[in-house]
Amino acid sequence: MAFIEAAHLTKIFGPHPKQALARLRAGATKEELLASGGDIVGLYDVSISVERGETFVVMGLSGSGKSTLIRHLNRLVDPTDGTVTIDGVDLMSLSIRELEHYRRERLAMVFQRFGLLPHRTVAENVAYPLEIRGTKRNERRTRALEWIETVGLAGYEDRYPAELSGGMQQRVGLARALCADAEILLMDEAFSALDPLIRSQMQDLLMELQARLHKTIVFITHDLDEALRLGDRIAILRDGALVQLGTPAEILLNPADSYVRAFVKDVNRARVLTVETVMKPPPLRLTDETLEEALAAMQREGARIGYVVGAGGYRGVVTRDALDAAIAGPHGSDIGDIVMDAPSIDAGASLAEALPATLASAYPVAVIDEAGGLAGVLSTERVGEIFTLPMENEEKPGVPAPVPGANAAGK
Repeated sequence: MAFIEAAHLTKIFGPHPKQALARLRAGATKEELLASGGDIVGLYDVSISVERGETFVVMGLSGSGKSTLIRHLNRLVDPTDGTVTIDGVDLMSLSIRELEHYRRERLAMVFQRFGLLPHRTVAENVAYPLEIRGTKRNERRTRALEWIETVGLAGYEDRYPAELSGGMQQRVGLARALCADAEILLMDEAFSALDPLIRSQMQDLLMELQARLHKTIVFITHDLDEALRLGDRIAILRDGALVQLGTPAEILLNPADSYVRAFVKDVNRARVLTVETVMKPPPLRLTDETLEEALAAMQREGARIGYVVGAGGYRGVVTRDALDAAIAGPHGSDIGDIVMDAPSIDAGASLAEALPATLASAYPVAVIDEAGGLAGVLSTERVGEIFTLPMENEEKPGVPAPVPGANAAGK
């Protein structure tokens, strides 16, 4: 089971949610429910799972239900139907006192409008979660100062929120969430009120901290570029229904329907996609074969080039012509003697970073993993495929459809 499991969540706001749910399942539209009984469908049959340490992004336009969804994860909103479990704990089974304890110990939120206490200093705001837990004053102060320094606000600990810029206030909000040392960060449009440059800096800071802390983050946004940059996986909501869930590469390369295609059509794929998401397996991998064995392998595979690997990782390429010449020569040669240096690229590099080496190479470029091993290859042909993939694919079968007649939903 995943760390966070939300199964078949449906939320109907209004005077008759259970009756409205029955009518919805029988085929009534959202407009009909609103017109006849004043009931509003915020979510309909949404299921997601979030792994421990993952940055999971929920995105959609205003009214898509994304904020309603995140409020189910800390039970600020109870579902009309469906369940939420975190680390095996059914949130609906908790009493009010148990829920308060659970929120204090395991959950932290970062809000769009900062949510800072204006009459408290930066240090007091950051330490507030520890104060609620009953942590001693000196310890609260020490831990708060550590996180203030971590988010780049050392020297501002005794200032008040009104003395800070919007970006600095959001850094305080992030420091407060991290100071709580909660396993889960719920971030609801946390950066959307910031100017573009400050927003980008906050994204950088979040990614830097996440690489070190490995928190479980559920991040809400209406901005696809932000979702693609931050998310390990992305759930796209429309009118309260889940229309696609996948990695950034899956969503960019295989949009589920016309709604998702409209989102991704103008995305710069070269800047978003990484090499490892589009690389192909090497056509032929050679290790410690003799020249004759290497040549035989090339002949079997119909390959003109082989990628040589050894105990130390990737070594270079060898061509069939070089093997022929070495075998025909007066002296036998080890395969290492005829390996040619060739350009290589890191698996985590963006396509934009990989393009120069790829276009300049006569062979598909070797892709190297963090351990120095051969992970795959990237060719100019493959890059061309990525940039020319049609955006008007046929609708994919099995994709959840928006709620019939959907229009306005919860944010």
